[in-house]
Amino acid sequence: MSESRFDFDTIIDRSNTASEKWDKYRGRAIIPLWVADMDFRSPPAVIEALHERVSHGIFGYTRTPEALVEAVVAMLAGESGWGVGEEWLVWLPGLVCGLNVACRAVGEPDDGVLTLTPVYPPFMSAPPLSRRSLIKVPLRLSSGRWQWDPAELERAVTPRTRLLLLCNPHNPVGRVWSEAELTQIAELAERHDLVICSDEIHSGLILDEDKHHIPIATLAPETARRTITLQAPSKTFNIPGLGCSFALISDPGLRRAFRKAMGRIVPHVNALGYTAALAAYREGEEWRRELVAYLAANRDLVTEEINGMPGLSMAPVEATYLAWIDARPSGIENPARFFEDAGVGLSAGADFDAPGFVRLNFGCPRRLLAEALGRMRAALAGG
Repeated sequence: MSESRFDFDTIIDRSNTASEKWDKYRGRAIIPLWVADMDFRSPPAVIEALHERVSHGIFGYTRTPEALVEAVVAMLAGESGWGVGEEWLVWLPGLVCGLNVACRAVGEPDDGVLTLTPVYPPFMSAPPLSRRSLIKVPLRLSSGRWQWDPAELERAVTPRTRLLLLCNPHNPVGRVWSEAELTQIAELAERHDLVICSDEIHSGLILDEDKHHIPIATLAPETARRTITLQAPSKTFNIPGLGCSFALISDPGLRRAFRKAMGRIVPHVNALGYTAALAAYREGEEWRRELVAYLAANRDLVTEEINGMPGLSMAPVEATYLAWIDARPSGIENPARFFEDAGVGLSAGADFDAPGFVRLNFGCPRRLLAEALGRMRAALAGG
C-alpha cells in the first residue's frame, strides 16, 4: 500500500469554533462521537479554493457555477454510469431542506409518507411538518443484516400513501441496499404510484470493496420518472457547515412541483458552499479514497471492540462512518446517558425511533476513537 498523502491521525482542537459537535460538551471531559460530521480537515483542494475565493473579497448574490454543474454530471457518470441532464439539478442549502420540500411537493395534506426505521430523525419530522401522515415500517435484523420485510412494507401502504422516503446508504444502520432490494422498492412504488425521495448523501462513503452504490433512479426509466434523489458533498468531504446540496429530478412535472414547493422560502446556496463543492468534486477524489480506507479501518476497530463488550452488539457497517449499536441486552435503561457519564457522547437511539440503541460516529482520528472505546469498555466493566 502506498504511503498516505493526507493526515487523518492528527487530533485537531475544535474548541472556540462554535462546533455543534464539540460545544455540546464544552467544559466536560466527554469525547463527542454523536452528530454526523468528521473530525478531519477537509481536502486541501477545498481549503485552497476557499482561501482564493475569500481573498477576492466580494460576496454578492451568487449563481450556480456552470463548472459545478458540469462537475456533478461528470461525478455521477463516473461513479454510477448515470447520465444526468444538467436541467435535472435543483440546488438546495441542505439535504434536510430537500426532505421537507419533497414532502410538501408530493400529495395533499393528510396523505401518507412511508419510511423505514430506525432512520435519520428528519425523515420522521418532515412529514408532520408538511401536514402529511407518517407511516413507519421497521427494519429487521436477520442473519446479521438489517433489512425490511417486503410483505410488511406492502401492508403498510394505504390508499392515501403518496411518497416513500428512502435512505441509501442507510443512516444509521449502515446498509448499502442491493440491486434486488432497490428493485423491491421500485416495484412497490410502481404498483402503488408512489414518488420515491432517496437520500443518497453517504454514497461516497462505501467501506466494503465488494459493495457499490446504486442510485435507485438508475434502475429503470419508469423508476427515474418517479424519483427525487438528494445528494451533497457535505458528508464525503466534511463540509456540512457550508450548506450546499442538490436534488436530481428527471421528470419535468415532478421537478416543477418541487420548485413550486420551494417557493421563495428556501434560500440560495451561498458563495463559499458552491466554491467548496466545486473543489471537492473536481479535485477531492484522491483524498476521498484515502478517507474511505481510514474509515474502513476505524469501522473494523469499532466492530471488534463493540462485539467484544458485554451487553453490546452491532451488525456490519457497509457504508457511512456511523455504527449502530444494540445496547438492549445490557439492561441499561438509558445507554446514551450511561456512556455520556463515562466520558463518551453518543446519539440516543430513541431519536431514530429505536430506544435501547446508540449511534457512534467513528469519523475521527483513531487514537481518539480508541480512547472512547476504552472508556465504554471500562464503564461496562464497572471501572
